[in-house]
Amino acid sequence: MAITRPLTLRRLLDEVGPVDAVGLDERVAKYTTRSIKRDSKVRGLRMAVSMVDLTTLEGKDTPGKVASLCRKALRPHDAADTPQVAAVCVYPSMVRHAVGHVRGTGVRVASVATAFPSGQTPLKTRLAEVKQAVTDGADEIDMVIRRGAFLAGRLDEVRDEIAAVVDACGNAVLKVILETSELETPDHIRAASFLAMQVLRDGDFIKTSTGKTSSNATLANNQVMIDAIRDHYLATGTRIGMKPAGGIRTAKQALHYLVAVKETLGDEWLHPSRYRFGASSLLNDLLRQLETQRGGAYPAPWSFSEDSGGY
Repeated sequence: MAITRPLTLRRLLDEVGPVDAVGLDERVAKYTTRSIKRDSKVRGLRMAVSMVDLTTLEGKDTPGKVASLCRKALRPHDAADTPQVAAVCVYPSMVRHAVGHVRGTGVRVASVATAFPSGQTPLKTRLAEVKQAVTDGADEIDMVIRRGAFLAGRLDEVRDEIAAVVDACGNAVLKVILETSELETPDHIRAASFLAMQVLRDGDFIKTSTGKTSSNATLANNQVMIDAIRDHYLATGTRIGMKPAGGIRTAKQALHYLVAVKETLGDEWLHPSRYRFGASSLLNDLLRQLETQRGGAYPAPWSFSEDSGGY
């Protein structure tokens, strides 16, 4: 059945161009067939660890749980060559607690905001939440767009709200969550990516998901978004980062995503300042695979702490 779209959304889709769904599926399937030699695999596993946003987003979060999360972020494993993760991601009320544990270490503090995960509060309230998180020390803000407004064709409204959050962030990095599972089609995902990037700054991110819906990051929606990032960069010179979130649980999956980034965006994006994994449950499998490469035996799950948060 054909999708009925508002005129404004149809115009944006015409402007950014459609997604070849068949070609998309064929392309992402090939990423899973790439052969990665041992040395490259070890580098990829360490790189993936350094790109993790270690996350806890539960109603029962406490300062003690955040402290435990920060210890895991700073020292994921006893092996000296295991890198720190990129960031810890917490609710705004927990930002000051996280800052107290990671200040000066290189691990950043990210906070979800703008009425995460729904985005359904007045803009004034959402902006106040962002400003408070930044005041409390957040280095990064993960915001959600209002998907209903986008699908209804109120594109100026969505874009202006993102721009207002950019202003509220000050020097903090902004990651714009599209919630791809609610955007219905790859064409909508591509269009929403471009809409966000129109007002984002060099070093800001677009992100697939909140991790709170039944369908989150996939190689396919990741590919749609990194293709959009490439096209935007070629047109403007602005480097936007990417964060797939939710559903990435194994080291093997993470390596597939890194192959996609390398082949689409190049080595410049293979860095935590350009690419992140919002997938805390991924971290322990990355550590187990690294230990396997060192010792030849795959460690038991209980060999590593479970202080790896939600998502």
